[in-house]
Amino acid sequence: MLSVSGLTKVFDQQPVFSGFDLTVTRNRFAVLIGPSGCGKSTFFDVLTGVTAADAGQLCWQGKEVGHLGELAAYMHQKDLLLPWFSLLDNSLLPARTGGGDLHMARSRASQLFSRLGLSGYEEHLPHQVSGGMRQRCALVRTLMFNRDLILLDEPLSALDAITRKSLQSLLVLLQSEFDRTLIMITHDVDEALLLADDLYLLSVKPMAIREKIVLHGKKPRRFDDPELLSMKDTILQKLQGDIDHVSC
Repeated sequence: MLSVSGLTKVFDQQPVFSGFDLTVTRNRFAVLIGPSGCGKSTFFDVLTGVTAADAGQLCWQGKEVGHLGELAAYMHQKDLLLPWFSLLDNSLLPARTGGGDLHMARSRASQLFSRLGLSGYEEHLPHQVSGGMRQRCALVRTLMFNRDLILLDEPLSALDAITRKSLQSLLVLLQSEFDRTLIMITHDVDEALLLADDLYLLSVKPMAIREKIVLHGKKPRRFDDPELLSMKDTILQKLQGDIDHVSC
């Protein structure tokens, strides 16, 4: 679905990444994990056209494109709901800004509210519901863009552990039930191992893929699996080794 070749971004003569390559296959859940400040969010900014690459190529379904701004939906760490709009009206923003059929969009949003556990809260304002419910609404809004690829920039990091676990299951639904391809940034090794099909372990700047780990089994996975526990220890050691090397 997506091929990134030789992608390069430089700030103040310091490369954030240089010659970065990544291939994401349709209907896979790709997770990028690496040290803080290694360039993950900048990578998403380049993918979506927020900032221009200095070199490199993006290919979408075999065709070269400048960026994925109109091709991918982007879900941020913060829900970014408009406080004066109801949850339902927030979810309808893609249809309003894109000139879509509002009657059809409202019907689809209502179905998604039901599927994601928001029925009965359509007319509530964001401040009247929990953080988990706001993030569910942000998830509905993301689906309303109706894009095959979804970019997730630490969308669950601000939530408590119980709410986070519930929403992890919903992210799996994006892939299985809604037939979406996902690329997620996270700092949480546990979350990466629970959700990923393909886990990309990133280096410090200039960011590069130091290892790709392909995971198998039904998701979300359970952390009483000895293989996953061993994997977690190995990943943490490698990440810590990178940080220690830079510190020295």
